[in-house]
Amino acid sequence: MNTPARTVTVLSHRRPEQVAEAMTALRAAAAQVGATLRLDHDETRKHSPVPAPELDLSAGVRDDVDLCVALGGDGTILRALRQYAGTQVPVFAVNFGEVGFLATIEPDDVVAGFEAAMQGTFDVVQLPALALDVDGRPQAAVNDVSLQRRPGARVAQLAYGIGEDELGSVRCDGLVLSTPAGSTGYNLANGGPVLAWGVEGYAVSFIAPHSLTARALVVAPHDVLTVHNRSDEPVDVSVDGQPAGELAPGHALSARFVPASVRLAVIPGSTFYRRLRNKFGRLSA
Repeated sequence: MNTPARTVTVLSHRRPEQVAEAMTALRAAAAQVGATLRLDHDETRKHSPVPAPELDLSAGVRDDVDLCVALGGDGTILRALRQYAGTQVPVFAVNFGEVGFLATIEPDDVVAGFEAAMQGTFDVVQLPALALDVDGRPQAAVNDVSLQRRPGARVAQLAYGIGEDELGSVRCDGLVLSTPAGSTGYNLANGGPVLAWGVEGYAVSFIAPHSLTARALVVAPHDVLTVHNRSDEPVDVSVDGQPAGELAPGHALSARFVPASVRLAVIPGSTFYRRLRNKFGRLSA
């Protein structure tokens, strides 16, 4: 049980017409309990709401809120989680995307879901992140970090290791570092291991390795993994699916595990394993 929400940030994806009914339901739920929905200038422009007591249209996205409601696909949910990483603000997400593995509820459940959101009758799962520097800028990945050769470029040569211990150097199209939350995304498509929420550690998997011996790896939470670009060309770096910079030839990138970085709202009784089965089907025939 959480404290009832009194101030709520709203973040949505780029297709406001798809979330219009959910926005109406969210406004009704907020008005019923006297809560305030904060929309920044971008959200106000997208939804063009008529001013009302339950809306604050002058506020930017700030940390002094009780809850963040995200309406969108995985990209929008990840943006909300990154926005409130390191704070006590949980993200309550409605799936308007394809898979929506991180979503709290589906669009058909918004009336009861938003009532629970405003009353605070949801559970919170704390998820880790990966911290790294890309082009001298600190970044945090809730799902994954991927390094990929550029279109038309030669196959990359990426070496990786822990401390002084180099574990291998692989010719491949790229490499993915994944948190448990992101292990069901790009990592899973690479044949990497699924890490249940609560596992402390992160996975390394390869994109189209040109090797019969390249294997996925689960790194211990206190170990810092370093990836070296031994290619003749830069490789692109993406964080949670968004371009984040490049790794130049001869340069290295290090990542470390940061526990309990973000807070995701979940419906009581929802488990990682039930979510895995519902989104991807049973693991055996």
